[in-house]
Amino acid sequence: MTSPRFYCPAPIAPNQTMALPADLAHHAIRVLRLASGTPVVLFDGRGGQYPARLVIDGKTGVAEIGARQEVEAELAGELILVQGIVSGDKMDWIIEKAVELGASRLVPVAARRSVPLLKGERLEKRRLRWARIVQAASEQCGRNRLMHIDAPRTLDDYLGEPGAPAPDQILCCHPDADRALSQTLAPTARRIALLVGPEGGWSDDELAVATAHQAQPVRFGTRVLRTETAGLALLTAVATLKGWQ
Repeated sequence: MTSPRFYCPAPIAPNQTMALPADLAHHAIRVLRLASGTPVVLFDGRGGQYPARLVIDGKTGVAEIGARQEVEAELAGELILVQGIVSGDKMDWIIEKAVELGASRLVPVAARRSVPLLKGERLEKRRLRWARIVQAASEQCGRNRLMHIDAPRTLDDYLGEPGAPAPDQILCCHPDADRALSQTLAPTARRIALLVGPEGGWSDDELAVATAHQAQPVRFGTRVLRTETAGLALLTAVATLKGWQ
Protein backbone atom coordinates (compact mmCIF):
# COMPACT_ATOMS: atom_id res chain seq x y z
CA MET A 1 0.00 0.00 0.00
CA THR A 2 1.30 3.46 -0.89
CA SER A 3 2.23 5.62 2.09
CA PRO A 4 0.24 8.87 2.52
CA ARG A 5 2.06 11.85 1.00
CA PHE A 6 2.13 15.33 2.55
CA TYR A 7 3.43 18.65 1.33
CA CYS A 8 5.45 20.38 4.08
CA PRO A 9 6.17 24.08 3.41
CA ALA A 10 9.13 24.12 5.78
CA PRO A 11 12.47 22.90 4.35
CA ILE A 12 13.03 19.25 5.24
CA ALA A 13 16.38 17.80 6.27
CA PRO A 14 17.12 14.05 6.29
CA ASN A 15 17.59 11.90 9.38
CA GLN A 16 16.00 14.25 11.88
CA THR A 17 12.83 14.59 13.91
CA MET A 18 10.70 17.63 13.11
CA ALA A 19 7.42 18.97 14.40
CA LEU A 20 4.73 19.00 11.75
CA PRO A 21 2.95 22.26 10.89
CA ALA A 22 -0.40 22.50 12.68
CA ASP A 23 -2.55 22.21 9.56
CA LEU A 24 -0.58 19.21 8.29
CA ALA A 25 -0.82 17.48 11.68
CA HIS A 26 -4.57 18.20 11.84
CA HIS A 27 -5.11 16.70 8.38
CA ALA A 28 -3.08 13.58 9.16
CA ILE A 29 -4.48 12.99 12.66
CA ARG A 30 -8.04 14.36 12.63
CA VAL A 31 -9.06 14.05 8.99
CA LEU A 32 -7.23 10.93 7.78
CA ARG A 33 -7.11 9.45 11.30
CA LEU A 34 -3.64 8.01 10.84
CA ALA A 35 -2.24 6.08 13.77
CA SER A 36 1.04 6.82 15.48
CA GLY A 37 3.80 4.88 13.73
CA THR A 38 2.21 5.16 10.27
CA PRO A 39 4.79 5.42 7.46
CA VAL A 40 4.32 8.65 5.47
CA VAL A 41 6.18 10.55 2.77
CA LEU A 42 6.99 14.27 3.05
CA PHE A 43 8.09 16.68 0.32
CA ASP A 44 8.76 20.41 0.41
CA GLY A 45 8.15 21.25 -3.24
CA ARG A 46 11.81 21.68 -4.08
CA GLY A 47 12.33 18.22 -5.51
CA GLY A 48 12.94 14.86 -3.91
CA GLN A 49 11.01 13.32 -1.03
CA TYR A 50 11.57 11.92 2.45
CA PRO A 51 10.12 8.74 3.95
CA ALA A 52 9.12 9.33 7.56
CA ARG A 53 7.29 7.81 10.50
CA LEU A 54 4.41 9.72 12.04
CA VAL A 55 4.52 10.05 15.83
CA ILE A 56 1.36 11.42 17.46
CA ASP A 57 1.17 13.12 20.83
CA GLY A 58 -2.39 14.27 21.47
CA LYS A 59 -3.30 16.79 18.77
CA THR A 60 0.28 17.35 17.69
CA GLY A 61 2.49 15.25 15.50
CA VAL A 62 6.16 14.91 14.68
CA ALA A 63 7.87 13.08 11.86
CA GLU A 64 10.94 10.89 12.22
CA ILE A 65 12.51 11.55 8.84
CA GLY A 66 14.66 9.14 6.89
CA ALA A 67 17.12 9.60 4.04
CA ARG A 68 16.24 11.81 1.09
CA GLN A 69 14.92 9.95 -1.96
CA GLU A 70 15.72 11.44 -5.37
CA VAL A 71 12.28 10.73 -6.79
CA GLU A 72 10.80 12.96 -9.49
CA ALA A 73 7.64 12.80 -11.56
CA GLU A 74 8.24 15.80 -13.84
CA LEU A 75 7.95 15.93 -17.62
CA ALA A 76 11.15 16.00 -19.64
CA GLY A 77 10.26 19.49 -20.91
CA GLU A 78 8.34 22.52 -19.63
CA LEU A 79 4.69 23.13 -20.43
CA ILE A 80 3.17 26.49 -19.49
CA LEU A 81 -0.61 26.77 -19.54
CA VAL A 82 -1.69 30.36 -20.20
CA GLN A 83 -5.35 30.16 -19.24
CA GLY A 84 -8.02 32.81 -19.66
CA ILE A 85 -9.66 33.09 -16.24
CA VAL A 86 -13.00 31.33 -15.97
CA SER A 87 -15.55 30.90 -13.18
CA GLY A 88 -14.31 29.62 -9.80
CA ASP A 89 -15.15 25.91 -9.99
CA LYS A 90 -13.88 25.57 -13.54
CA MET A 91 -10.63 27.36 -12.68
CA ASP A 92 -10.12 25.08 -9.67
CA TRP A 93 -10.62 22.04 -11.93
CA ILE A 94 -8.16 23.31 -14.53
CA ILE A 95 -5.49 23.98 -11.90
CA GLU A 96 -5.89 20.56 -10.28
CA LYS A 97 -5.70 18.68 -13.57
CA ALA A 98 -2.83 20.80 -14.92
CA VAL A 99 -0.79 19.66 -11.91
CA GLU A 100 -1.68 16.03 -12.58
CA LEU A 101 -0.74 16.37 -16.26
CA GLY A 102 2.68 17.84 -15.47
CA ALA A 103 2.41 21.56 -16.28
CA SER A 104 5.31 23.47 -14.76
CA ARG A 105 3.55 26.85 -14.69
CA LEU A 106 0.03 28.21 -15.01
CA VAL A 107 -0.57 31.84 -15.96
CA PRO A 108 -4.12 33.06 -15.18
CA VAL A 109 -4.99 35.71 -17.78
CA ALA A 110 -7.60 38.40 -17.18
CA ALA A 111 -8.91 38.26 -20.73
CA ARG A 112 -11.46 40.52 -22.39
CA ARG A 113 -14.12 37.81 -22.08
CA SER A 114 -13.06 36.46 -18.68
CA VAL A 115 -15.28 36.60 -15.62
CA PRO A 116 -14.68 39.82 -13.64
CA LEU A 117 -11.35 39.66 -11.84
CA LEU A 118 -11.51 39.70 -8.05
CA LYS A 119 -9.53 42.39 -6.28
CA GLY A 120 -7.88 43.02 -2.96
CA GLU A 121 -8.61 40.58 -0.15
CA ARG A 122 -10.94 38.44 -2.28
CA LEU A 123 -8.23 37.98 -4.90
CA GLU A 124 -5.70 37.05 -2.24
CA LYS A 125 -8.09 34.44 -0.83
CA ARG A 126 -8.57 33.01 -4.31
CA ARG A 127 -4.81 32.78 -4.85
CA LEU A 128 -4.40 31.00 -1.50
CA ARG A 129 -7.11 28.56 -2.59
CA TRP A 130 -5.29 27.92 -5.85
CA ALA A 131 -2.06 27.27 -3.93
CA ARG A 132 -3.81 24.70 -1.71
CA ILE A 133 -5.21 22.97 -4.79
CA VAL A 134 -1.69 22.71 -6.25
CA GLN A 135 -0.37 21.24 -3.02
CA ALA A 136 -3.18 18.69 -2.66
CA ALA A 137 -2.95 17.65 -6.31
CA SER A 138 0.83 17.20 -5.96
CA GLU A 139 0.33 15.01 -2.90
CA GLN A 140 -2.12 12.84 -4.83
CA CYS A 141 -0.27 12.48 -8.13
CA GLY A 142 3.28 11.97 -6.84
CA ARG A 143 4.92 15.23 -7.94
CA ASN A 144 7.62 16.57 -5.62
CA ARG A 145 7.84 19.99 -7.28
CA LEU A 146 4.96 22.45 -7.12
CA MET A 147 3.48 23.91 -10.28
CA HIS A 148 3.95 27.68 -10.14
CA ILE A 149 0.86 29.88 -10.47
CA ASP A 150 1.46 33.47 -11.55
CA ALA A 151 -0.48 36.46 -10.31
CA PRO A 152 -3.35 37.19 -12.71
CA ARG A 153 -2.34 39.50 -15.56
CA THR A 154 -3.30 40.46 -19.10
CA LEU A 155 -2.11 38.48 -22.09
CA ASP A 156 0.00 41.43 -23.22
CA ASP A 157 1.67 41.62 -19.79
CA TYR A 158 2.55 37.93 -19.88
CA LEU A 159 3.86 37.87 -23.45
CA GLY A 160 5.84 41.08 -22.92
CA GLU A 161 7.22 40.05 -19.51
CA PRO A 162 10.72 41.58 -19.23
CA GLY A 163 13.60 39.37 -18.19
CA ALA A 164 11.63 36.12 -18.17
CA PRO A 165 12.94 33.12 -20.14
CA ALA A 166 11.06 33.12 -23.43
CA PRO A 167 9.28 29.92 -24.45
CA ASP A 168 10.79 28.05 -27.39
CA GLN A 169 7.31 27.98 -28.91
CA ILE A 170 3.97 29.66 -28.19
CA LEU A 171 0.85 27.89 -29.41
CA CYS A 172 -2.53 29.64 -29.41
CA CYS A 173 -5.55 27.33 -29.39
CA HIS A 174 -8.08 28.52 -31.97
CA PRO A 175 -10.84 26.45 -33.64
CA ASP A 176 -10.41 28.29 -36.98
CA ALA A 177 -6.64 27.84 -37.23
CA ASP A 178 -5.34 26.42 -40.52
CA ARG A 179 -2.79 24.04 -39.00
CA ALA A 180 -3.27 21.15 -36.63
CA LEU A 181 -1.21 20.70 -33.47
CA SER A 182 0.79 17.81 -34.91
CA GLN A 183 1.74 19.96 -37.93
CA THR A 184 2.79 22.96 -35.83
CA LEU A 185 4.63 21.51 -32.84
CA ALA A 186 8.36 22.17 -33.19
CA PRO A 187 10.45 18.99 -32.70
CA THR A 188 13.22 20.85 -30.86
CA ALA A 189 11.03 22.94 -28.53
CA ARG A 190 11.66 22.17 -24.86
CA ARG A 191 9.69 25.03 -23.26
CA ILE A 192 6.22 25.47 -24.72
CA ALA A 193 3.46 27.92 -23.79
CA LEU A 194 -0.14 26.98 -24.57
CA LEU A 195 -2.60 29.89 -24.85
CA VAL A 196 -6.22 28.96 -24.08
CA GLY A 197 -8.95 31.58 -24.01
CA PRO A 198 -11.84 31.85 -21.54
CA GLU A 199 -15.47 31.10 -22.34
CA GLY A 200 -16.09 32.91 -25.61
CA GLY A 201 -12.44 32.68 -26.63
CA TRP A 202 -9.80 35.35 -27.18
CA SER A 203 -10.85 38.73 -28.53
CA ASP A 204 -9.51 39.96 -31.88
CA ASP A 205 -7.20 42.37 -30.03
CA GLU A 206 -5.80 39.55 -27.91
CA LEU A 207 -5.23 37.38 -30.97
CA ALA A 208 -3.37 40.28 -32.56
CA VAL A 209 -1.20 40.61 -29.43
CA ALA A 210 -0.46 36.89 -29.50
CA THR A 211 0.48 37.02 -33.19
CA ALA A 212 2.76 40.02 -32.55
CA HIS A 213 4.66 37.85 -30.05
CA GLN A 214 5.10 35.00 -32.56
CA ALA A 215 2.33 32.83 -31.16
CA GLN A 216 1.24 30.21 -33.68
CA PRO A 217 -2.51 29.43 -33.95
CA VAL A 218 -3.31 25.73 -33.78
CA ARG A 219 -6.47 23.74 -34.34
CA PHE A 220 -7.15 20.82 -32.03
CA GLY A 221 -9.40 18.30 -33.72
CA THR A 222 -12.65 18.87 -35.57
CA ARG A 223 -14.74 19.75 -32.52
CA VAL A 224 -14.86 22.97 -30.50
CA LEU A 225 -13.76 22.21 -26.95
CA ARG A 226 -14.85 24.04 -23.84
CA THR A 227 -12.11 26.10 -22.22
CA GLU A 228 -11.85 23.73 -19.23
CA THR A 229 -11.25 20.87 -21.67
CA ALA A 230 -9.04 22.53 -24.26
CA GLY A 231 -6.02 23.34 -22.12
CA LEU A 232 -5.95 19.93 -20.46
CA ALA A 233 -6.32 18.16 -23.79
CA LEU A 234 -3.48 20.24 -25.24
CA LEU A 235 -1.22 19.48 -22.28
CA THR A 236 -1.84 15.78 -22.76
CA ALA A 237 -1.40 15.87 -26.54
CA VAL A 238 1.81 17.91 -26.48
CA ALA A 239 3.39 15.72 -23.79
CA THR A 240 2.44 12.62 -25.79
CA LEU A 241 3.70 13.96 -29.13
CA LYS A 242 6.96 15.03 -27.49
CA GLY A 243 7.36 11.71 -25.67
CA TRP A 244 7.44 13.49 -22.29
CA GLN A 245 5.27 11.05 -20.37
